[in-house]
Amino acid sequence: MAPKHGSSARVKRAAKKDKHFQPPDSEIDFSDIPELTDEELAGMTRIGRPLLGDSARHMIAIRIDPGVLEKLRKEADRRHTGYQTLINEVLAKWVKNVA
Repeated sequence: MAPKHGSSARVKRAAKKDKHFQPPDSEIDFSDIPELTDEELAGMTRIGRPLLGDSARHMIAIRIDPGVLEKLRKEADRRHTGYQTLINEVLAKWVKNVA
């Protein structure tokens, strides 16, 4: 009997990974894509969160009690804003009052 060199799960993961392989940008032929005009570039919007203030915000992980998070989300919905934005506002106000 021949020895196994990997589990079937590992082989399946490797096959799935290879299925979605994309070559690096340096190997992609972009020659058939027309350049964008200045007007087209000016009309584009940035994808992702906009920078607020002088510098980007830091992403962190934090554990919050479920009930507290639920109330924050409801209040954020009431204010038509994101709950993370609300958390930042609450913390910024607290820091300002403590300092």
